[in-house]
Amino acid sequence: MSEPPFNPSPYENPGGSPVPPQPPTYTPYPQQSTPSYPGYAQGGYPPQPSPYGAQLSPYQAQGNPYAPQPLAPFGVDPMTGLPYSDKSKLVAGLLQIFLGGLGIGRFYLGNAGIAILQIIVTFITFGFGALWPLIDGIVLLAGHPRDRAGRPLRP
Repeated sequence: MSEPPFNPSPYENPGGSPVPPQPPTYTPYPQQSTPSYPGYAQGGYPPQPSPYGAQLSPYQAQGNPYAPQPLAPFGVDPMTGLPYSDKSKLVAGLLQIFLGGLGIGRFYLGNAGIAILQIIVTFITFGFGALWPLIDGIVLLAGHPRDRAGRPLRP
C-alpha cells in the first residue's frame, strides 16, 4: 500500500507541532484622498481639531463670548477676550473698604506684599494709614482690577 500524500493542516507546521492561528491582516480604514480645504492647495493648512477635545456648543459655534469654555469656566471678558478670574470684584472691593486696614481685600486677590504693607502703614500711623486701603477699595470697585495671574476680576 502507498501512503496518502502529506497534507498538513493550516494549524500544524511540517514537523507536526501545533502553530497558533494568526489573526488576519487588514487595514482599519480605507485609503482616502487628501481632503480639499479652501487654500489647502496653495499651501494653507487644513482646520485642526481642538487640542482639548471639547465639542463646541451651538452658542460657541455662533461666537457667543458668554458661553462656558473649557479654559474659562467663569466666562470671558468681552472687551479683552481674557478669561475671568475666580475672584469677584465686588467681594474684593468690599473686603478692602471694610477690612482694608488688615489687608484682607489684597490677601483675597493674592497680593500678599501690598496687604502686608497696608497693615504696616495702618499700625505705624496709628490708624490714619487706613485711608490708603479705603481708597484702594473704591478703586477696586470702580476700576478694572486684575488678580495675581493677570486675569480680570468677575463683575
